[in-house]
Amino acid sequence: QVHLVESGGGLVQPGDSLRLSCAASGPTFGMGWFRQAPGKEREFVAGISSSGRATNYADFVKGRFTISKDNAKNMLYLQMNSLKPEDTAVYSCAATRSVVVGPKTIFQTWGQGTQVTVSS
Repeated sequence: QVHLVESGGGLVQPGDSLRLSCAASGPTFGMGWFRQAPGKEREFVAGISSSGRATNYADFVKGRFTISKDNAKNMLYLQMNSLKPEDTAVYSCAATRSVVVGPKTIFQTWGQGTQVTVSS
């Protein structure tokens, strides 16, 4: 089973950008980013297919976040622009055996998460 480690979180101001990375210990198929804010359930943020050619996003990040995948390096990224205070959460990457990823895809492997705090 692949092991996932996130990095890149931190404290930023509203309107700033941040790029999250997720290092996988081996090759992956579909992958995704999720987030969980204090007192809230974990929610789907973005997903990417095995090849990296197909992506989908939650409505609340469309146009602001971009998910990408480098299969040669076993890396997953989430570029986050125009960050808002409501984006504050622990962000986790996940891997699935599915080739195509969507909000209802079942993910088998999860990283520990990285904290993103957006505050002035």
